[in-house]
This record gives sequence, C-alpha cells and structure tokens, in this order.
Amino acid sequence: MTTRATRTPRRRTVVALAVILSILAAFIVRLVDIQIVRADEHVSQSLEFIAHGTPIYGDRGAIVDSNGSVLAESVAVYDANVDPKVMNLLETDEKNPPKIPWAEAAQRIAEITGVDAEALRTGVEAQHAANPESQWYQVKTGLNAEQYIQLKELKADGVKYLHFEERETRVYPNGAVAGNIVGFLDGSGSAQAGIEKMDDQCLAPTNGEESYRTGKDGVIIPGSESRTDAVDGGTVQLTINSDLQWYMQQMIAEEAQAQGAKGGTVTVVEVATGKIRAAAEWPTMDPNDLDASSSDTWGSKLFTYPFEPGSTFKAVTAAAVMENGGVTMTSPTVSASSKEKFPNGAVINDAFVHPTFQYTLAGALIDSSNVALSKFGTMVSPDVRYDYLQRFGVGETTVGFPDEASGLLHPTNQWDNQSLYTTTFGQYFTVTAPQLAGAYQAIANGGEKIGLSLVESCTAPDGTVVTPDAPSREQIIQPQTAADLTRMLENVAVQGGNAERIQVPGYRVTSKTGTAQIPDGNGGYKQGVYYTSMVGFAPVDDPQYVVVVTLDEPTRVTSSAATASAFQKAMTQTMKTYRVMPSSTPMDALLPKFE
Repeated sequence: MTTRATRTPRRRTVVALAVILSILAAFIVRLVDIQIVRADEHVSQSLEFIAHGTPIYGDRGAIVDSNGSVLAESVAVYDANVDPKVMNLLETDEKNPPKIPWAEAAQRIAEITGVDAEALRTGVEAQHAANPESQWYQVKTGLNAEQYIQLKELKADGVKYLHFEERETRVYPNGAVAGNIVGFLDGSGSAQAGIEKMDDQCLAPTNGEESYRTGKDGVIIPGSESRTDAVDGGTVQLTINSDLQWYMQQMIAEEAQAQGAKGGTVTVVEVATGKIRAAAEWPTMDPNDLDASSSDTWGSKLFTYPFEPGSTFKAVTAAAVMENGGVTMTSPTVSASSKEKFPNGAVINDAFVHPTFQYTLAGALIDSSNVALSKFGTMVSPDVRYDYLQRFGVGETTVGFPDEASGLLHPTNQWDNQSLYTTTFGQYFTVTAPQLAGAYQAIANGGEKIGLSLVESCTAPDGTVVTPDAPSREQIIQPQTAADLTRMLENVAVQGGNAERIQVPGYRVTSKTGTAQIPDGNGGYKQGVYYTSMVGFAPVDDPQYVVVVTLDEPTRVTSSAATASAFQKAMTQTMKTYRVMPSSTPMDALLPKFE
C-alpha cells in the first residue's frame, strides 16, 4: 500500500520528467522547423551576415646580379594626406585648442615632406572652404620610411588630421644599368618587360587575406576570424655582372655616338658555361624613369632585333666545307676576283677591288672574300650548309627573353640563284647578337655548343633555391675543326685590316667582322648604310670569353671597321674584370692567304 508520504516525491518526479520531456520536445520541434520546414528562410537570413576581407600584400622579389648586387627591389613608401574637416574642427575648438596650431603644423609637415608650406596651407584651407565635409587632401606621395616616422611622431603630438597610406613600389638602385634586361612594371604592378616579365612566376608574391564576419549590427561573429599570411616573391639571380655591364653600357654609348650610329650593343658570353655576363646596349632606359626615354627603347634590341650577320658567319661555312667537302685551311684553293658572274647568272662582289687570287680557305676568311667563300661553300650541298646553320643556332631563340627573335632561316627550296651563294657569307638569313655569340662559343669550346643562360636561380623566401634546367650541350663540330677555325680566326685578327686596332696587349685574340645590309621595308635594302658587327674570343690558347659588338647604321665609318675600337675596349675590359691570365704560348706560324 502506497502512503501519502511516498506518493508526493514520485508525483514530483513525474511532473519534473514531464516538464523536461516537454522542453526537449519543443527543442526538437524547433530544430525540425529550422533545419527542414523553414530551412530556405533561415539560410536566406544567414546570408545577411556580412563577410569582410582585408588583403595582406606580399613583397615582390628582388632581381640581383651574379654577385648579389641588387638591380630591382620592392620597398614600402607612404602617401601623406590631411583631413581638412578634422583640421578645422580642432583649430576652431576654443575650449580645447590644438597643441600644435595649424600654421605651425603645416610648416613642420612641409619641412618633412619637402613641399611648399604656404601652398600646403592655402591648399588645405581652399579644399575646406569649397567643401566643408571634405576629409582628404593629398600632401605628397612616395615618402620614405624616415619621413613616415617623423610624420607619425608629429601626429602623436596632436596633429590628428594627418593620415598615411602604405604601398609597395618598385625601385631600381642601379638605374639604367641593365635596365633593358631587367625590365619594368606598369602602374598596377604588372610585369611588362625584361626579367620582370620573363621570371614573373618567381618574383610575384602570393597575397594573403585577413577575414571575418559580422551581423547586421556590425558586431564580429566570434570564431569567424581567419588569416592567411602573404608569401613574398622569390629572388632572381642573373648571370650578368653589373660592374662589367656598367662599363659596357658607357663604352658602347660613347662609341656609337662617336661613329654617328643609331645604336649599339655589346654581348659577353662565358665560353665554358654559356652564361651571359654582359648584355649592354645604347640607347638604354632607366626603369625608375621611363618617361625620360622613348618607348621604343623600353625593350631589349639586343634580344629582339635580328640582322643579317654577314661575314661573321663565314666561319660556319668554313666548318661545313672542312667536315664535308675535303677542304683544309690551305687546300684546295679557289680562284677569285673581286667581282664574278656565276654559271647560274648570280653576280657576287667583294667589298674591295683586287686582282684574281688563288685563295686558300684561310685567305678567304682573312680577306673576307665573298667570291672565294661562294666557291668554297658550293663544294657541299645547300642542305649540308643549311644543317650547319641550324647547328650553330640560326632560327632558334637563346634564353626565352620576352619577344626574343629567333632569326629567319629559309629552307633550301627557297634559295634562288643569288641566295645559293649569299648564304655562304651571311646573307639571306638573320640572327640576333646572342645567337652570334652562341655560335662562336661553340668554336671556342672545342666544337661543343652550350645553350646560353641569363638566369642563375630563383631563391624562395624560405631559402629554397630553384635553378633552371641545365643548358643544352651538343658537339656540333669536331674538336679538330674547332681548333682549325680558331687558328684561322686568329689569323684574321692578326693579318686582317683591323689588326692594329683590335690588339689586346698580352692576349691572343680571334676576330671576324660582319657588314649587313639593312632592309628598307619595300623588299630591298637601304643604300649606303649598314648594320656592322665584330665577334671574337680570347685568349686563343685558353678561350674564356666571347665578345660581340654591333653598331646600327654608323655614318662616320660605314664598314665593320667602325666596331674595331669598341671591340678592343670590350675585350680588354672583360679580360681585366675576370682577371684572365695572359696568353702563355706564342701564336703558330701565319697561315698563307694564297697558293
């Protein structure tokens, strides 16, 4: 039998349980209502939360030369602004006047930023008079960190209406040194040219973000904050030596102007590695001040301008006939006058008038006889000569520079009666200066052609170093052929018409000139003007560096002799820069030019 005493607690327990179950049932009903019955309505309400995101900007990576000297870097600069409305409120507050009156503040701001104090005062006051609600007047942009710190201290002293905007800007500490190679960015920070564009994937930062969500009332929703840090760009190291580059740019500017030329270039390539140590040109541009130069100088003519190499490529014809036509340096010989009409009707001229000579191959190179080279060249088939032009790099880009020209090499079925011969002495195809340097690198390197390179590495912010794929290496001619070509090219330097002007004291040097006609745009050539070049390497007994010099339409001396002084200076400076040991063995006996 249940007593009253025991029934009361039990009844209370039942009541409490019923209450709990009722509350639980209410929660379940509400949950079903939220997640199922009225799900669409509540989702739409949730979307009324406001998402906020603030980008976190990373720094663009630096570009440095082979020794680590900075050629391009990103730095923080600051734009200073004044709030005219706040300035006026503080200035007219009689009960709590500003610690530093506006007249004095304007003077101090002007001293720090380098603007005119009176112009600043009148400008801010005029802005406020025109629009009392205006809260922005720009004082100056591009302030450095020291100026920013001084202005911050001034603001802390009570100049509350000072405001700053931090931004990144690109600076080029060496100015025009390698400017055409380094390139530049546009106003939005996008790479436009040069290494900036070529290696943008390494240099460009990955921006981060700081984000959170708020309700309609602007209160941050707990737990909604998140942050993704920015990753700075990597550092690109070039093969360029900026000290050598500086000298070459100064020198070629002087030489080109002295010769009345439109422009000039100097390319220096390391024989054993194919690394480009200097790629200088004039006119040049300073990436810090693009407006100071013409837009047609903003790229690199050295990489983008193809030209007919002329006699510099007679060495390639010589290689082809020595390896496939049974020709040596001194035999057989060919009979050549200064102008001849060939059986197919083609007429070939030499650059100087001379009687009929019985030329050796060495003599044909030394005198640079077009007629003799035409006869030697046709001792092998056009297809063989085409193959050798390809082997030496004609028609292929070198380093993948933006807008780099590949040069033009017509297939042999397009060679007509004239070009059958002109292709033996560097006409009817085009190359760039780096391609020419690459061809002579192979000769200097015992016949092994190594792909040229301009970039050493990309170093990520965490120290990870990524190097480009190893350059291609190919034995394109036999070592003995390369040795014979080297000997003949040294004889060109010693017995040729520029011998005295290109001597480098203490060093045995090779050389070959080229005088290219310039297309007139109408299917013909300009009259009386040429694109001249000279290429060579040194020391002959241990080749270390190839030097190529070009001049665009020199007018004082129109032949390739115009490049002699620049070539001699460029080769001399290269030997000094790299402390190359002078030649230790004497030159072999001079080669005969004639039979």
